[in-house]
Amino acid sequence: MNRSVTFALAAAVAFMATALAQAADIAARPPAQAYQPAMKSFDWTGFYIGINGGYGGGRSSWSDAAVGTDSNRFSTSGGTLGGQLGYNWQVGSAVLGVETDMNWMNAKGSTGSGGVCATDGGGSCQTQQSWLGTTRARIGYAFDRWLPYITGGVAYGDIRATQPTGTSSSTKTGWTAGAGVEYGITQNWSAKLEYLHADLGTATFMGAASGTSSLKVPITDDLARVGLNYRW
Repeated sequence: MNRSVTFALAAAVAFMATALAQAADIAARPPAQAYQPAMKSFDWTGFYIGINGGYGGGRSSWSDAAVGTDSNRFSTSGGTLGGQLGYNWQVGSAVLGVETDMNWMNAKGSTGSGGVCATDGGGSCQTQQSWLGTTRARIGYAFDRWLPYITGGVAYGDIRATQPTGTSSSTKTGWTAGAGVEYGITQNWSAKLEYLHADLGTATFMGAASGTSSLKVPITDDLARVGLNYRW
């Protein structure tokens, strides 16, 4: 009996020693960190649609070799409002995209100097624009939610010249280039600030004084626009 008791006591002591050692080991371990999934960086890939608006200034002139007058240069300016549709493709930090937009414009300018303004313009050369569209490539470098970019492509719009015989209009195609920066507010919404230079070339109209297609009216635009895009 004494041997059994001694054996039982020894077994109990050994069990308690083992348990105490395991408890001390657990207490010495650092607390387990809660699992936190890695934060996903902002993804610019996908289609988007949006609106934009802004203001611009440009340059125009009138010249008519048929009546022996030189070019009369003057400034144009006005507001613009429209919408855009595009697609971005992100590869690493590089973002490649294409965007097309169509904008209403209220840009105009005039000068009352002599020469062609007196003969063809009835005392004032006046150039107007009522719309402008572009189709452009965009190349940017993403800093997570910030996307600075450069852009360039085709521009198209109208050039209007007001003469004593009425207002003549011509649709022209030219080029555009610029730069901007876009910021991802959420994964679906982004805002942008953009500058574009557009050159529609020269429109040719029937001169009021000569009665021939000799009146030349070029126009360029420098536009500052803000925009809001919905992305999916």
